[in-house]
Amino acid sequence: MDLTFTDAETAFRDELRAWFAANAPGEEPAGEDANYAWRRDFQRRLAADGLAAVHWPQEYGGRGATLTESAIFWEELGRSGAPLPANVLGLLLAGPTIMIWGTPEQKERHLAPILTADEIWCQGFSEPEAGSDLASLRTRAVRDGDHYVVSGQKIWTSFGHIADYCELLVRTDPDAPKHKGITWLIMPMDLDGIDVRPLRTIAGSTEFCELFLDEVHIPVSNRVGDENDGWRVTNVTLSFERGTAFVSEMLQSMELVRHMASLAKRVDRWDDAGIRRELGHLAADLDALWALTKRNISLASRTGTVGLGGSIFKLHYAETPALAATP
Repeated sequence: MDLTFTDAETAFRDELRAWFAANAPGEEPAGEDANYAWRRDFQRRLAADGLAAVHWPQEYGGRGATLTESAIFWEELGRSGAPLPANVLGLLLAGPTIMIWGTPEQKERHLAPILTADEIWCQGFSEPEAGSDLASLRTRAVRDGDHYVVSGQKIWTSFGHIADYCELLVRTDPDAPKHKGITWLIMPMDLDGIDVRPLRTIAGSTEFCELFLDEVHIPVSNRVGDENDGWRVTNVTLSFERGTAFVSEMLQSMELVRHMASLAKRVDRWDDAGIRRELGHLAADLDALWALTKRNISLASRTGTVGLGGSIFKLHYAETPALAATP
């Protein structure tokens, strides 16, 4: 593993630190609507200076950043206390997929509004019976002239209640092997037949939603890639994380653990062995995840894929209490 910064990467880190210091986001507001507006405003400030999606090519408003530079961006964002961009799914998944697989018209229509958070995206992939085995999805799309007629159900659709568009996976050939009959569609969220139902989490937030689709008519021109070739498009979509997407949350959680330790010392609870043990376990888990992230980024920089490290990270990430509670 080699994540020793080059001179250019060190200069990029210093540039980011100066920018975040000069553009402090202010106190995080209470309430979901106010919080969303705060994140959207901050993404627009990032976009104005070419920092909303540093991993995007320069021709689409990014910086053409390497994986290491992308990790530096997320690390500095986490250290600064700045919020995640409001359109994080569009920036990390939908936008890059459209860059590779989309038509010139789709790129012209969607990329700029994704970058500036003028249009928010959600992801319609998982279903009640198709989570980790995503290729088992059953949401059906039937071709009817210039439209696909879509019926089915999606779950865990982040920000579905505020999204303008959804990256939607549907089954267009039920007789084909399960990986062969899937198609990737751009679904406008204001179409007839879409019922969005927020799912309230144990923390009281409603960023996750269920989608119920009842004969939703989606134009064939909204297909990304070829019909029945959506699994290949999807693998490109999922590959864009490649280990960098959770850096900001990890750094913020590490800072939270340090803050809790400092608080325990100030209120004379540091002599409690149970508190020290729990905080120590959390700090060790986060240190291990951070080391694994660096390993994954280093591997992906050389080979183009994180390999099994990506799945190991996701499993441990989900089982770490400090991160499992992070929205």
